[in-house]
Amino acid sequence: MQTSFQKKLATIAQGQYDRYRFLRENQEPLSTQIKAYWRGIGLPFPGVDEAWSAVFVSWCVKNAGATAAQFKFSSAHSRFVHAAIANAQSGNGVFHGRRPLEYAPKTGDILHNNRAGNRFDFDFAKANKQYKSHSAIVIEVGTDSRGRYLRTIGGNEGDSVGMKEVRLTARGLVKNGDGLYIAVIETLL
Repeated sequence: MQTSFQKKLATIAQGQYDRYRFLRENQEPLSTQIKAYWRGIGLPFPGVDEAWSAVFVSWCVKNAGATAAQFKFSSAHSRFVHAAIANAQSGNGVFHGRRPLEYAPKTGDILHNNRAGNRFDFDFAKANKQYKSHSAIVIEVGTDSRGRYLRTIGGNEGDSVGMKEVRLTARGLVKNGDGLYIAVIETLL
């Protein structure tokens, strides 16, 4: 059963997608909103040419009600993923980093993946705070004629707010044959 925080996080991400999906980062009003993402998590705005996908996730998580003590708001996905993995290992906190081949994502979780041709895995993420990656918020988990799937919404996808579909196994795990996915942040809030 979804918590109110998980529902709110998915709703916030969906609202950003609905409003900005047809705009590019250098178009108004999205460029002004990107500035609000940065400032909303307490970071100076470097301009729309700076990668803003982690800032988007952080802003959505913060606006859903998480505090800085609960989530590592950052301009780098690797930092909040590293913190979530540490939480899971210690049994503390409300965001826990999980292996994608061992944990079935649910709405309100965050799916973390490689980018720029990297092949980092969960163990690498556990040991490193800084590496190029991407994350997006799970807004739906379902089944269609091809089987199970999830949908994510992320920032700076094609220079906009984008949606992706990810196929799941029959057990609800992320299909990760190509090693694209690094971790899932389980939202316990």
